[in-house]
Amino acid sequence: MLRTQTISWLLRSVTAVILVQTLFFKFTGAKESVYIFSTLGLEPWGRIGSGVAELIASILLLIPATAVYGAILALGVISGAIMSHLTTLGITLPAVDDHGELFALAVVVFLCSLGALYIHRRELPFVGQMF
Repeated sequence: MLRTQTISWLLRSVTAVILVQTLFFKFTGAKESVYIFSTLGLEPWGRIGSGVAELIASILLLIPATAVYGAILALGVISGAIMSHLTTLGITLPAVDDHGELFALAVVVFLCSLGALYIHRRELPFVGQMF
């Protein structure tokens, strides 16, 4: 049990730290964020909206009682980011000298969120009764 709690805390913390780190760029209108959301045709509201969703997901992830909901929200937001990279933006963003770092961070967030969701799956009302 202690080992599962430690793994959960690690997965949730990594996810929250990465999401919070990107908030600075989204909320200050950094050239990387403006480029991404302009390319997607969602500047500025998509940038600000996704930043707000990421902030909420980070907070929910760090509160043990709401971690499962934070993991779901983080998965939803980051799935959109990954699909945007795969369909429109590309893995690397040469216009902002990215070298694929943003895509790699998105994959890390996805995997950590998925792991946290798996660990906390029994906390969901409709799943908890199945196990």
